[in-house]
Amino acid sequence: MMRARQALTTLFLAALASTASAAPPVTLRHLLWDASQRPMYQQCARDFERLHPGVQVRVQQQGWDDYWSSLSTGFIANTAPDVFANHLSKFPEQVDNGVLLDIAPQVRRDRVDPASYLPGLYDNWSRQGRQYALPADWDTVALLVNLDMTRRAGITDEALQRLDWNPRDGGSFGRLIARLSRDEADRDALDPAFDKRRVKVFGYQTPASGGMMGQTEWSHFAVSNGWRYQDAPWSPALHYDDPGLAETLDWLAGLPRRGISATPQQLGRLGAETLFSMGRVAVVPIGAWMTGQMARQLKFPHAWVPLPVGPSGQRASMMGGIGHAIWKGTRHPEQAWQWVHYLGSPACQQVVAQAGVVYPAIRGLAEVALQAQGRLGADARVFLSTAQGRTFAPPIVANAAEINEVLDSAMQRILFSGEPAGPLLREANRQARALASQ
Repeated sequence: MMRARQALTTLFLAALASTASAAPPVTLRHLLWDASQRPMYQQCARDFERLHPGVQVRVQQQGWDDYWSSLSTGFIANTAPDVFANHLSKFPEQVDNGVLLDIAPQVRRDRVDPASYLPGLYDNWSRQGRQYALPADWDTVALLVNLDMTRRAGITDEALQRLDWNPRDGGSFGRLIARLSRDEADRDALDPAFDKRRVKVFGYQTPASGGMMGQTEWSHFAVSNGWRYQDAPWSPALHYDDPGLAETLDWLAGLPRRGISATPQQLGRLGAETLFSMGRVAVVPIGAWMTGQMARQLKFPHAWVPLPVGPSGQRASMMGGIGHAIWKGTRHPEQAWQWVHYLGSPACQQVVAQAGVVYPAIRGLAEVALQAQGRLGADARVFLSTAQGRTFAPPIVANAAEINEVLDSAMQRILFSGEPAGPLLREANRQARALASQ
């Protein structure tokens, strides 16, 4: 009887083990928008799966234009990805809508050290003691310059490192882009005979209107002019009605009228980077995330140089970056956290660094990414030196989507139609503050 009971127990345990081993693994969906980052995260997924045999990660990519509408549909239809790359411009609305998982308890339990990330990156994803993402990477803004054009104009590489700017006459930066602008008779915009109706090369190009952030468009000029978005993150006290922003935008809006920048009609659908690649523009502001792409694409000598020093006596750049967030409706919150925790770990961030596509959020790994970019022929050290200087976060505010619509409409009228900035910004700020206070 005893032997029979032992035999039955042995059979039961064997069957239980067989059932457990046959249980299907948990599958997590991870969505991102940047196709160039997909390979490095697929490598992280393979490494993660070896450490977590019961979990599989499907890394999926969808272009920026469809990404956010697809996510919104998924939140509503209960089909959103478990984990996704999040952007600070979209984050406040998601917090308002309650679609993000608060990972603060897991952060405390697993002793994630916020100080392991570059200053400010972790806190950008926090609100009232809750944590909604771990930082993935960071970016700053610099100027991309056609060196063939600057050298032909007699401008030294050293001079490009010492540019200054002001909204009255443009400073040495204003003189630089006027000197680089060329009409069809090869006269620059400092020549009284310059024909602004027949421009062969524009000295500078503002990429777009920029919405409420103006990341590469106007924020660096405005902040170096003493301006700020708001009193503090999540504060409804917005300052888009500040004269410092108005005079900055009025100066930028005046460049197309002088033939120094393309008009909206001339820019068309091509974009500033395309015109730069074609040799139609000499200088463009550009984000660090474009380094690898431009290094592979450009066939002429070029350099990334610092933004100009503004009236405040400092250069200033937005310091952005994505974070990895977990959808609150995931059926696998613990496994999703394990994946996000791994994404923010030195092991995965080292893979990200070696790809040279973006700069990882963890301290000390940007230098690895710079070395990878150097192998492509890109000397992008300016982005790191910019990150070590005066940086600022994008605006983080409730009802950000509606506020962005209000501000983008005003920015388009100012930058593309040339309407005076002051009255438009005062009204836009009034509407934005009302929305932020709801």
